Amino acid sequence: MPKTIQLAHSPDADDIFMYFAIKFGWVDMKDYEFTNIGLDIETLNVEAMKGTYDVSAISFGMYPLIKEEYAMLRTAVSFGEGYGPKLIRRKEKKLKRNFKVALSGQYTTNAMLFRIYYPDARPVYMDFLEIEEAVVSGKVDAGVLIHESILDFDDSLEVEKELWDIWVELAGEGLPLPLGGMAIRRSLPLNRAIEIENILIDAVKVANERKEELCSKLEADNLVRISDKMLEKYLDMYASDESIELSPLQLKALDTLYEIGFKHGLWETPIKTEDYLIPTEYEGLRNS
Repeated sequence: MPKTIQLAHSPDADDIFMYFAIKFGWVDMKDYEFTNIGLDIETLNVEAMKGTYDVSAISFGMYPLIKEEYAMLRTAVSFGEGYGPKLIRRKEKKLKRNFKVALSGQYTTNAMLFRIYYPDARPVYMDFLEIEEAVVSGKVDAGVLIHESILDFDDSLEVEKELWDIWVELAGEGLPLPLGGMAIRRSLPLNRAIEIENILIDAVKVANERKEELCSKLEADNLVRISDKMLEKYLDMYASDESIELSPLQLKALDTLYEIGFKHGLWETPIKTEDYLIPTEYEGLRNS
């Protein structure tokens, strides 16, 4: 009988990209059956703090808050490389020090970096799909766009600050910008956790190998919010070979993110990312 695992992901194109490689039967599922839960990233962050789902997409910036209950997975990771979320405002708007800003959630990585860089700004949290209109209508002075919203926004708006530039100022040159990844509940048996991680690694890998075919399927079935041209551009940014498995450079970027958070008092102890990954050496010992 299949072992059912809850897989919670955001409606963002790169998360859907991974999940539908599983749904279309392109990977060996062993004895698992994944149930699909699609929720916005901030809801997933909040639910992760409650321990709701077996496997969940999370913002990297909130991982230290769940590190005892969840291990971080090595796959389905999103990093920016010269790009990322954008702080936008109306073209005629001059921002004061205490400007009102729309953010996609209190626990998102972009909100973490934003609040460190703009400590006097007044955040308002809302669904990321509502941020552009809130800025256009004047409900807020500015907003941070995430996901595919960064590719195309209203002509009345312009970029005030790239989150990439904030990251470089805080972290230094040469590191990709950590945004989000996946976490797995520690209550699952270790051998199961290893198998699930390997299935998801395979899913991200095959999705990248069959990107053109998958993009066509997702658009034909209205499973994504953007056109195939925009989808391809977006996936080239956030669903590439760099998403398959954490690299040493990405681990260094995560450690830097957590060091920045610690220095700004966001958590009580510094953390090293490798200490919170699934210990895959167990698999080798078990099979030796």
